Amino acid sequence: MALTIGVDIGGTKIAAGVVDEEGTILHTHTVPTPPTADGITDAICTAVDGARASTGGEIAAVGIGAAGYVDDKRATVIFAPNINWRHEPLKDKVEQRVGLPVVVENDANAAAWGEYRFGAGQGHHDVIVITLGTGLGGGIIMGNKLRRGRFGVAAEFGHVRVVPDGLLCGCGSQGCWEQYASGRALVRYARQRAAATPERAAVLLGLGDGTVDGIQGQHISAAARQGDTVAVDSFRELARWVGAGLADLASLFDPSAFIVGGGVSDEGELVLDPVRKSFRRWLVGSQWRPHAQVLAAELGNRAGLVGAADLARQG
Repeated sequence: MALTIGVDIGGTKIAAGVVDEEGTILHTHTVPTPPTADGITDAICTAVDGARASTGGEIAAVGIGAAGYVDDKRATVIFAPNINWRHEPLKDKVEQRVGLPVVVENDANAAAWGEYRFGAGQGHHDVIVITLGTGLGGGIIMGNKLRRGRFGVAAEFGHVRVVPDGLLCGCGSQGCWEQYASGRALVRYARQRAAATPERAAVLLGLGDGTVDGIQGQHISAAARQGDTVAVDSFRELARWVGAGLADLASLFDPSAFIVGGGVSDEGELVLDPVRKSFRRWLVGSQWRPHAQVLAAELGNRAGLVGAADLARQG
């Protein structure tokens, strides 16, 4: 049985897990995420060594999911928005330290592959995965293959411009999809609505510190489950943008399924039901053409680690 190690780089911790051919995580080793780029590289190696020591089996390779643009050779992080990596030769650095073959992949691509292979995408050949977290990421699987584009940086769905001259995005552009369809957008919607009609947001405001600025994502979820009007309307606004974007992606890729993952999707049908309705509303030729399924991701925060490990296994 070929065992590989997948690495997930989080904001507070770096996790390395030993994964078998069925996508099962056998052992994990975590270390705190350091504040510097060089420190993160060192921590990746420490985590890999720790995971490797936990099993007596032979480790074939290591896959690393990195939040950033990864080149077509799956070796160099061209640019990472939250780590000071610019043309960082991560593959070479980690290989030299751990003595194993290393594959570097964009973290959203790795998560998409994990869902396709071992989660909600099983049985589908053509799948688009989106991750709704603080921002919006994704991955493209067509004909059973992960499609990365000529330069390795395809599927940056969050930075497709959906509103000309719209809201300023952290990427420097304006009107990017993730400014309207993400966890950050959900909080903005709720705060704007609560400020305009606080009498409709009694439950929501009561879950935080009583102020509009104190509203956080977990408060919106809890309030929506209790029927708070502002919280429910905020989810519907988020879903409207998500579904409209999926309709555009259907025109481009025509997948059999969309898989929605990320922290926001943890709310299940509270998000997915209105997303499906919006998707049908905006899909061109909706009343005549087949509809892709809109499915909830199944692997949760394990998807990136499992996907990276499986991609490393395939080389």
